[in-house]
Amino acid sequence: MSWLDDFETWEPVLRLMLAGDTERAAARPARVAGRISQYGWSLAHRGSMPSTARARVEDIQRALARGRVQEVAFRAEVRPDGRTTLGLVWPSPAVEPAVGYPDLGVLVLVEGSLPEPWLRRPDPAPAAVPAASADPDLLERTLRERLPDAVGATGEEIAAAEARLGVTLSDELKALYRVARVDWRDDFEAADRVGDAVGCELGGLDDLYAIDAARRHLDWGHGAMRAVSTARDAAVQGLAGSPGWIGFGSNGGDELAVDLTPGPGGHFGQVILVDHEQSLGAELVADSLTDFVLGRLREERGGRRGNTLPAVAKVGSGFLETIETAAHRALEVLSIGDWDGAPFSLAPLAGLPRLRTIAASPGTLADPLEIAGFTGLEFLELGVREWRVLLDAGAVPPTLKAAAVKVRDQDHLPVAALANEILALWDRPRIAQTLIQGDLAPATTAR
Repeated sequence: MSWLDDFETWEPVLRLMLAGDTERAAARPARVAGRISQYGWSLAHRGSMPSTARARVEDIQRALARGRVQEVAFRAEVRPDGRTTLGLVWPSPAVEPAVGYPDLGVLVLVEGSLPEPWLRRPDPAPAAVPAASADPDLLERTLRERLPDAVGATGEEIAAAEARLGVTLSDELKALYRVARVDWRDDFEAADRVGDAVGCELGGLDDLYAIDAARRHLDWGHGAMRAVSTARDAAVQGLAGSPGWIGFGSNGGDELAVDLTPGPGGHFGQVILVDHEQSLGAELVADSLTDFVLGRLREERGGRRGNTLPAVAKVGSGFLETIETAAHRALEVLSIGDWDGAPFSLAPLAGLPRLRTIAASPGTLADPLEIAGFTGLEFLELGVREWRVLLDAGAVPPTLKAAAVKVRDQDHLPVAALANEILALWDRPRIAQTLIQGDLAPATTAR
């Protein structure tokens, strides 16, 4: 790994990113940032990558693989005379890497924590009943006709599955497994026959599972900006998971589940699809398992949930223009983007009971210390200057579970040191940064 600490290792990469640079030509320092992982890279450059630079990037990737390091982020400041300060930022177990650059990533201040939407339990649905189409007897007869040689589960085996899951299975799901217990560890032909009869890749009785919200969590940077949303007439609750979503099969990529905790407009035992590309909510596929097996599927599909007013508000150019319009008792997430007007005061949000996330672009807050008045924040994203104000005043909210530093071009090198100050407040592992001095000629074309 010591090879990565040599300035010469990075010279072809830096020259690639400086190609066409106009900052040094104007006698101002140029700043570049990127990241290279074992499996890819994020580098700001236009056009095809010259062979020299590509070969060097691939060399860096191989070095990371040998050192069992997932990725390295880098930031460099190049003065007009060529003097260069290169900072390498190494992974920390307390940092979720940023999807793009130049952001450092999300600082996980409480180990193992999840954003609030992923902790949300389903609303009770005591009045929910099976759909009129739910017919366990018809379902069982249909499957026996399609699978005359199948071996079903006993009542004791079904009861054991219920005890393991902690739920009472729907009568339809019991009927399905009374026909086919589905234990084919080495019998792929049997698996295909049962799958064709049911209409999906069916899991065995012993493989039934509740879809766990934590399994669908992508990262804090994504999850903190979402909110659970279930319309009053929704068939499916907009959750990340539920102990009542009993996964029984798949379509080859997405999970299929029997829903025992339906939304206000749904039915007990309906079949839902949990999209692997989505992190909240599910789609109604059939009103009943009987409908599903008989091919009577619902055509409508639910839209994306969890990023709309009043729970989630975006303020800034192209969105809401005042904080007052975002203030609502249901507000959970406030995002302030780029803004050409006067900085915003957060005073209109005082006392909102559910506000848990504030993400503000650098320079958009009139008084960062107003943040100290919010006692329920779990995620905070601010610029370097705003974090500096909070740190110097000892006003970083102690309720935070995760945080992020939003950077501008001028903030590349000090970000890791600032992030370490935040991590130190929670006694979390620090970020390692290597500073390397070098010299780049003013040439602006990659070799």
